[in-house]
Amino acid sequence: MRMSLAQRVLLTWLFTLLFLIMLVLKLDEKAPWNWFLIFIPVWIFDTILLVMLIVKMAGRCKSGFDPRHGSHNIKKKAWYLIAMLLKLAFCLALCAKLEQFTTMNLSFVFIPLWALLAGALAELGYNVFFVRD
Repeated sequence: MRMSLAQRVLLTWLFTLLFLIMLVLKLDEKAPWNWFLIFIPVWIFDTILLVMLIVKMAGRCKSGFDPRHGSHNIKKKAWYLIAMLLKLAFCLALCAKLEQFTTMNLSFVFIPLWALLAGALAELGYNVFFVRD
């Protein structure tokens, strides 16, 4: 499944808009919904991205693929997978904290987000200082 850039941008904006509308309704106390329901657009979007990423990574495992030409690409896709899982962990922990399912300290809820940001900073530094085309 290959989506054009315009389709990806439109899909991103659509899910972001849905999430923000639901978030505003929840924060204005117009909607008595569960926090897990508020984050459904985020999780649907993340699921679509994860499926597309896994399909691309699985395509690298087929016979006839030369790993010498795509080793950097598979590392980048693995980082994307880890980043998506860290974002998912943060969203789940945040929803659990907001619904008061856990008495976890708020600083522990943000650990996956901090790890994601540290990884993004490391990748940015690597791409700026070490990758030369």
